Amino acid sequence: MQAFAYTRPATLADALRAAAQDDVRPIAGGQTLLQAMKLGLMAPAALVDLGGLAELQGIQVDRGTVTIGAGVSHAAVAASAAVRRAIPALADLAHRIGDRQVRHRGTLGGSLANNDPAACYPAAVLALGATIHTDRRAIAADEFFAGIYTTALAEGELITAVSFPIPERAGWQKFKQPASRFALVGVFVARGPAGVRVAVTGAGASGVFRATALEARLAADWSAAALEGTSVDAEGLNSDIHGSAEYRAALIPVLAARALA
Repeated sequence: MQAFAYTRPATLADALRAAAQDDVRPIAGGQTLLQAMKLGLMAPAALVDLGGLAELQGIQVDRGTVTIGAGVSHAAVAASAAVRRAIPALADLAHRIGDRQVRHRGTLGGSLANNDPAACYPAAVLALGATIHTDRRAIAADEFFAGIYTTALAEGELITAVSFPIPERAGWQKFKQPASRFALVGVFVARGPAGVRVAVTGAGASGVFRATALEARLAADWSAAALEGTSVDAEGLNSDIHGSAEYRAALIPVLAARALA
């Protein structure tokens, strides 16, 4: 790893000014960035540490919405009594991310900004019809995820919080890769203000996506039985040493039914 400058600003305004400089990367939990730097895949001239910013912390429940600061760790989301009451499936998802060390260091905003195609949070954000708030604007979930490791964020734009509409029903199931605990396939189902939505992570070659065929079935009959005999097209799904595209396609309706149950 090459030498780099490091700053730890006290306010979000200071962080934004520092991050606007050339060849500077913001860092929160560092679960992806530091590994990429160690492997020589990235070599920024400077890092701006967002970990101490109070503006990126906090969990609030108000008027049918759970708002979580971008700097809140996975462990804090999982442990939050407010999240467990309002959206227990979201707390469950956070509890099953990685291992204990990852959950205490990784952050909601970092996961979404990185948009790993096998990350868990994108499925919850998309299925719940969440809104991603940045220092510049609010971005609907359907407009945020642009492809593998790609989002709607502009250069230097930082996520500050995410607002999740509280659903009537929601569930999460993940078939994990045992070593990394990333999702070979993860499915989040929700029925709420945004309608019936089913989001899939880990399976799509272009990242998280909505399973519209399953949504149509569940809109007519919100039950695991409604998914019996449902098939998902394997075209465009991942195929690797862990599982073929056909295997992942077969897992999607199975996990969706388990999430409902």
